Amino acid sequence: MNLKLEKPIVFFDLETTGVQVAKDRIVEIAILKVFPNGNKESKTWLVNPTIPIPEVTTAIHGISDEKVANEPTFKELA
Repeated sequence: MNLKLEKPIVFFDLETTGVQVAKDRIVEIAILKVFPNGNKESKTWLVNPTIPIPEVTTAIHGISDEKVANEPTFKELA
């Protein structure tokens, strides 16, 4: 797909501990910024959710409690 941009556009993706918005937490934030000239910038942050990540969820996105144990919390990143 060829985007005809006049200004940069940013896409973001979240990985979480589950699908219940009221109780689940973010474990990964990823952004992709596309510029009008075609250049791209991306950044990914792992986030310590401060609650256990269910095994069924880890099986989907591959992010485990051990992987985020020493990462900042969302509050610290924000």
